[in-house]
Amino acid sequence: MSRPKAALTENQLKVIRDKYLRDSPSVEAWLEGVAKNIALAEILLHPKAQAWGVFDGVSHKREESAGPAGLPPSRALLFHHGLNDLTARDENFNKLIGNLDKAVNGSAEAHRLHEEHWRRFYDLLGNWAFLPNSPTLMNAGRELQQLSACYVLPVPDSMDGINAALSAQSVIQKSGGGTGFSFSRLRPKGDLVKKTRGVASGALSFMQLFDTMTAVVKQGGARRGANMGVMRCTHPEIRDFIALKSQPGVMENFNLSVGIDAAFMDAVAADAEYDLVNPHTGQPAGRASAKELFELIAEQAWRTGDPGLVVLDRINASTSNPTPGIVEIEATNPCGEQPLLPWEPCNLGSINLSKFVEGSIGKGKLNYKTLRGVVDDALRFLDDVIEVNNYPLPEIEALAKGNRRIGLGVMGYAEALVKLGLAYDSPEALDFAENVMRFIGDAALTASETLAHERGVFPHWPGSVYDPTGAHFRGEARAPRHCARTTIAPTGTIALAAGLQGSGIEPFFAIAYTRHNAKALDALKQGKTPDPDSVYVEVNPLFRELAKDNGYFGFAENELWENIQRNGGSVRGIDRIPTATQQLFATAHDVSVEYHVKTAAAFQKYTDNGVSKTINLAATATIADVSEAYRLAYVCGLKGITVYRDGSKAQQVLNLASTPSRAKRREPESVLGAASEYYQ
Repeated sequence: MSRPKAALTENQLKVIRDKYLRDSPSVEAWLEGVAKNIALAEILLHPKAQAWGVFDGVSHKREESAGPAGLPPSRALLFHHGLNDLTARDENFNKLIGNLDKAVNGSAEAHRLHEEHWRRFYDLLGNWAFLPNSPTLMNAGRELQQLSACYVLPVPDSMDGINAALSAQSVIQKSGGGTGFSFSRLRPKGDLVKKTRGVASGALSFMQLFDTMTAVVKQGGARRGANMGVMRCTHPEIRDFIALKSQPGVMENFNLSVGIDAAFMDAVAADAEYDLVNPHTGQPAGRASAKELFELIAEQAWRTGDPGLVVLDRINASTSNPTPGIVEIEATNPCGEQPLLPWEPCNLGSINLSKFVEGSIGKGKLNYKTLRGVVDDALRFLDDVIEVNNYPLPEIEALAKGNRRIGLGVMGYAEALVKLGLAYDSPEALDFAENVMRFIGDAALTASETLAHERGVFPHWPGSVYDPTGAHFRGEARAPRHCARTTIAPTGTIALAAGLQGSGIEPFFAIAYTRHNAKALDALKQGKTPDPDSVYVEVNPLFRELAKDNGYFGFAENELWENIQRNGGSVRGIDRIPTATQQLFATAHDVSVEYHVKTAAAFQKYTDNGVSKTINLAATATIADVSEAYRLAYVCGLKGITVYRDGSKAQQVLNLASTPSRAKRREPESVLGAASEYYQ
């Protein structure tokens, strides 16, 4: 195949070289390698796989379950089952991949099938219309072959269980995945330990072991270790958990979130107390003021960015947990957008919305027909990822193939809005967000059900919320291949690889700014000057194009960029730039908290899993601003929220120039409306 040359900007190429290229001679060769590897699943799942020798010498277990009438049986091919040694699992999986390669080369039919799908996948990746999560781009076709971005691991209230979780965390993070944990089951400090007649050291002491493990592993330098720690608001140590990051150097490899529910938020609204509960005994362990605790959460989030909130009852009552008969969801992945069962992984991928807007800047139209085709291809790609993924542990493989959860989302939302002529902070943009995510969600469900006619529904379908004969049926009988299909991920690195500056559904961070990669951040932490190759100075390409067409609005080119940087990266308030252009190019700090939250809520309305959306606050924001943001998020139906106040962390990936008074810039709107109405 003659590969078309990928069009790349200098900064785009820097990111790809830094993160993904490795031993590939070119960007095209790298993407082709990923496409060819994922397309091997088409051979693995084909009825003739056995005849083609795919399973020769490969230890495996085939599990079958009956799905809805008229569909083929659900099958799960498990390659780690019964193999307790990591080396044995890797050798067995490598044998499988080798057999798939042999089948492609040894059978004309298998070769044609594989070529058809890898070309289809290459087209998907090669024009940056869709990219899977970073582990897939890093590891597909390479030694690790670990393709999932995120996992949740159980932390039982026992030393054996804690040690098993630590071991699993180390294996996952060494292979490039992030981990989430609920520490809510651990008995509180001072509780009696009957076997030793001692007292428990408490949940927080064990949490710090997991933080240390990440610091030790460092994920081989390819990906920085990332974790989420969740504690329910009813845990006796919840106050200390909330304040944990007020101590310098503590839990630096973790994001933290408090698990809340409707009962807690009702108590906040009523300024009432609620019960703390010892998770070991199930007995009351004191009372706490819900409002006081909520205010403490807001204060600490204002100071450090942590903790966020995770709305656990809302998650479990939604499409985030379509298999409630298995177990409740207690935690999320590190960025909070992916609620997962204990031992469950998720394979994420994002569609580049800006690629589907046709026409000149400000006058474009979204091509829904083309978007629908990419949803179909991306969903099949992620389904194939599940099959050729070398899962870190047998428990993870079993749940991945039982639920077949995927997370198809979007990136390039900010670019798409500019092309459409919609200001990020406008009612029209909120309407567009709802409409486009409803379209993607519906298309993904249809594509999943279509694929189920070929490959069967997810094996845990019996007894799920989609099974009309089951105890957990919620009134809509569906037969999808995947228990859940959509997620809005942050897409930091893959958005840059796709040439975007609007990560996920975020507004532009700035129109002109400086970016530090992980190596540069490490240098800054050590008081050193970063290598220039690790620092990127960027100007928004769409704004650059528009500015060029308009004579740089009366500035010399470099003078314009300098003015924007002196204005904190924003174009709003710069007199020579037309008002319509100022409104169109919103930055994170131009957008009010209300619009940040409502944008997340607009996408969440039609997203199965969760939504990653940072609620950006200016350095001058108050604790009350954070409190209102959290309240509004709950009222608007979000499943979780985190805020970030500029400058609240010593090192930032993205940096604005120091900003003088910007009296002419629009100040953030008051976060009132529904939240204040409900909580006054």
